Amino acid sequence: MHFLIVSGMSGAGKSRAVAALEDLGYYCVDNLPIALIPQFAEVCYAATERYERVALVTDVRAGVDFDQLFASLDSIKNMGCDCRILFLDTDTNTLIRRYKETRRKHPLMKRNLSMTEAIEKERQLLKSIRSRADYVVDTTRFSVTELRERLIQIFSQNEQNSLMQVTVQSFGFKYGIPTDADLVFDVRFLPNPYYEISLREHNGTEPCVRDYVFQDGTADELMKHLTGLMDFLMPKYIKEGKAALVICIGCTGGKHRSVAITEALAEYIGKKGGNVSVVHRDYKRG
Repeated sequence: MHFLIVSGMSGAGKSRAVAALEDLGYYCVDNLPIALIPQFAEVCYAATERYERVALVTDVRAGVDFDQLFASLDSIKNMGCDCRILFLDTDTNTLIRRYKETRRKHPLMKRNLSMTEAIEKERQLLKSIRSRADYVVDTTRFSVTELRERLIQIFSQNEQNSLMQVTVQSFGFKYGIPTDADLVFDVRFLPNPYYEISLREHNGTEPCVRDYVFQDGTADELMKHLTGLMDFLMPKYIKEGKAALVICIGCTGGKHRSVAITEALAEYIGKKGGNVSVVHRDYKRG
């Protein structure tokens, strides 16, 4: 049985995540009290054909005794179940905007906290479960469709496959470093197509931009170092049991250089047999 805990910030998209997981065949339960998780897991385990994939949403509404949650997860693992944690995160300004749009109150505001104070309080309360998460997905700039696509990328793979899910993501430093990054590489030293008028409106997925970025051999030298590092790191991460790896490649605007290097690195990892997906966070901006 595959057991998934879905947690994260209130307003980060957990209900949308549940909808996507249900489409992938998960039996989903929202806000089950932490104390009941072991008994619920035992019931599901006894009927594995019906409950082969189970997802439980737990957050500050169910209390903050995450030591009890972690103990419950350890007991579930001892039953022979594959047990993972998905954490959805979003920056504070985006959460405030989402709450204003929906005209809902944050669940911690009943403690006489302001919206900002409630969000930051929740972030501190969830710090331990975020640190234990197998997958951290930052939904700050995701539409509903993009969040669904991201979760499908992670969870539609064969659950029996222990191969680590690798995401190579381009981004623009001017829009901030992705919060779910495991590795970040700055490629702003490469030739910049932005200053070529004929290339400015194109992006790094196009051959004309890629050729410009790789024109003087510097990008080729960079790729030798990046691919060598991946050859060293990925087996180590897989051996450790890491479920997901997010590699972020950044340039100024996230449209040209980072996109070209992201495409090249993802292609290399894929050819080596890696379970890889590509995300271009900012290349349609501007």
